[in-house]
Amino acid sequence: MHTKLNTSLFNNCANRTPSTKKPQQIDLGQLTVVKSVIHYRSHTDKKGEDSMHQSNRQRSFAVKSLLTVVLGLGVALSALSAEIAPQIIVLKAAHLFDAVSGKLVDHGVVVIENNLIKSVGSQSAIPAGAKIIDLGDATLLPGFIDAHVHFGGEMSNDWYQDFYNGIMRFPAEQALYGAHYAKLTLEAGVTTVRDVGSTDYIALGLRNAIRAGIVPGPRMLVSNYAIGATGGHADQDPVPPQTIAVAGPIKGVCNGADQCREAVRYQIKYGADVIKFMPSGGVLSLSDPVDNPQLTQDEMNAIVTEAHLWGRKVAAHCHGDKAAKMAILAGVDSIEHGTFLSDDTLLEMKKKHVYLVPTLSATDSFTDTFDRMPPPIAAKARAASAQISTMFKHAIQIGTPIAMGTDAGVGHHGSNAHEFELMANLGFAPESALLAGTANGADLLGVADITGTLQAGKHADIIAVAGNPLTDMATTRHPVLVMKDGQIYVGAR
Repeated sequence: MHTKLNTSLFNNCANRTPSTKKPQQIDLGQLTVVKSVIHYRSHTDKKGEDSMHQSNRQRSFAVKSLLTVVLGLGVALSALSAEIAPQIIVLKAAHLFDAVSGKLVDHGVVVIENNLIKSVGSQSAIPAGAKIIDLGDATLLPGFIDAHVHFGGEMSNDWYQDFYNGIMRFPAEQALYGAHYAKLTLEAGVTTVRDVGSTDYIALGLRNAIRAGIVPGPRMLVSNYAIGATGGHADQDPVPPQTIAVAGPIKGVCNGADQCREAVRYQIKYGADVIKFMPSGGVLSLSDPVDNPQLTQDEMNAIVTEAHLWGRKVAAHCHGDKAAKMAILAGVDSIEHGTFLSDDTLLEMKKKHVYLVPTLSATDSFTDTFDRMPPPIAAKARAASAQISTMFKHAIQIGTPIAMGTDAGVGHHGSNAHEFELMANLGFAPESALLAGTANGADLLGVADITGTLQAGKHADIIAVAGNPLTDMATTRHPVLVMKDGQIYVGAR
C-alpha cells in the first residue's frame, strides 16, 4: 500500500500563520494515521524586522510540522508492516500422532502460520524468525473432537437440586455457567464440539460469542432444541401445564410429520448447525421408558429428510434397538448412546457408514448416584449401565464406525478425555480410540476439511500430551499444550 503525501499544504507557508484546527483522522484499513493539517491565513500588515522574524518562525514551524508528518507516517507504516507479517510458530515434540494413518511417528514437528498449519513432519523447513516451542518428551495430536456435549448444564450428585436449579435459574445466569463449561472443555484439549440439545438457545449464544472472540471455548456446532414427541425424551418433564406452558414445535415437540418438519425448520431458522432428535426414550426423563420408539416412521422420515434438504446432518438419540432401526432406515448420520443395539443393527450401521457415538462417560458418571435419583430414573439408569459395555464390545468386533462423544453435562465438563480410557478398557485399540476423537469426529461433524488431522492447510487445532498416549491413555486427560486456530490457551505462549 502506498500513501502519497500532499505537499501542497505547505506551499507559501512563510506568508501564512497557523490556525488551531484539530488534526484530521484518516482510516487506512487497520491503520489510522493522524495527518496534521495546517491551515494558514494571509498576513500582510507586518513589516520590517518584526515581519522578518515572524516569517522565519513560520518557516521553522512549517518545516517541523512537515518532519512530524513524515516521521509519523514512517512509524505508522512500520507498525503496519509488523502487523501484516505472519506469526509463525514451530511446535516440536518427541512424537506426533498421525490421524490419517492412525500411527505414532517420532520427531514430531508442526509449522503454524497465523491460524493455519503450514507444514508437518521432521523435514519441515523452519522459517527465519519463527517462535520455536520444544515440548520434549510429549506427543502432538490434533485437537480432540467431542461429538456429544451439553453446555447448557451439568448434573451434580443431587438430582433434586439440579431440578430446582433448572427451573429457578434465569437463562442469562445459566449462560455464564455455559461459558465456564466451554472454557474447561477447551483447556481439556477439546477444540471442536457438537452440542446436541440445550434450552433457551444457550448453546447458540455461546457458539456465537466464541466465534466473535468474546469468550474462550471450542469450535461449536449446535442443534438448539432436540426434537421429539409429546411426552417423550425431548419433551419437558410432566410438570402440570398450569405451572409450565406446554412446549410445541419451536421447542422441538411435534406430533405428525408436518409438525416434525416445522420443528426442524424452527431449529434451523434460529441457527442450528445440526439436527438432534429422539427416536427412543431416555434415561434421565421422568415420563417415558428408556428404549421404546417414540416417533412413527413417517415422523422420523420427515425429520431426517427436511434436515438433509437444508444441508444439516442428523443425530438420533437411541437407546432402544427398534427405534434405532427405524432411524437408520430414515437416513440418520449417527446413533447416540446405542445402549441396547443388536448385532444386526450394528452391522447395518457399518454398511451405511452410520456412526455410533457411545457416550460411555455418561453411564460411568452416575453409577454411584442411583440411590439419589427418582425411582423411575434410577431403574432406567441401572439397566443402561448394565448393557452399554456389552454393546460397545460388539460394535468393536463388528467394525461399526465410532466417534468419540461424552454426553458431558451428564458427567463433568472438562473430563472429556476420560472417554478414551473407557473405550480402551473395553478392548478398543488406543490408536482407534484417538481416531474416534479426531479424524472420525471431524468426518461425522462435516468439518474434516478444516480440522481432525494435522495436515497442511487445516486450522491449527493442536494439542500435546506428556509421553506416549498409546501406552498411557490417562495422559490425554492432562494436555501440556492446547492450541485452537493458532492461539495457545494452555502451555507455553
